[in-house]
Amino acid sequence: MVLSAAVLLREYGAGATSIDRVLAHSGAPRGSVYHHFPGGRAQLIDEAVALAGDFITGAIDAATRAEDPLKAIDAFLALWRHRLVESDFRVGCPIVAVAVETNDEAPQLARAAAEVFARWQEALAALFVRHGLREERGRRLAVFVIAAVEGAVIMCRAERSTAPLDAAAAEIDDLLVHALRDRPDADPGP
Repeated sequence: MVLSAAVLLREYGAGATSIDRVLAHSGAPRGSVYHHFPGGRAQLIDEAVALAGDFITGAIDAATRAEDPLKAIDAFLALWRHRLVESDFRVGCPIVAVAVETNDEAPQLARAAAEVFARWQEALAALFVRHGLREERGRRLAVFVIAAVEGAVIMCRAERSTAPLDAAAAEIDDLLVHALRDRPDADPGP
């Protein structure tokens, strides 16, 4: 049910990810929802956010093991490009889906989304710092990269094209090339 909720979040958004839709998608019996999720829909969505966040954190962590930070970011962008095209531009980020919908009845969902974004930022910032950027610059770039990628994914879905993601990828690449070239310990060259 948690996996079904995560899948539905990325395609339909938080508001449309109902218990009925999760049950239909997962094939689980109705009674199992209340047994496994006594907190109801909010608990189910919260756990789906955690699952999706862990999955994408794993992808970011795998990409950041690359020796070249540009290749790491390119791998992350390639994952999104593939998902968008494969789904005919129907899927987005389940974390964004939760973050953008105000939910006064379950404010913990926005906090859960913020925690996931913070983990992604930490992973990218660590990559940039490991490659010679100052911590403050690495953190700012991490925020920028995540914001640019998430925004581009939203635009790709609306436009049914990878053009926004490709444009963001080119700008991120240029920005990182300059940032890494201008880092404090960089060899100024001839």
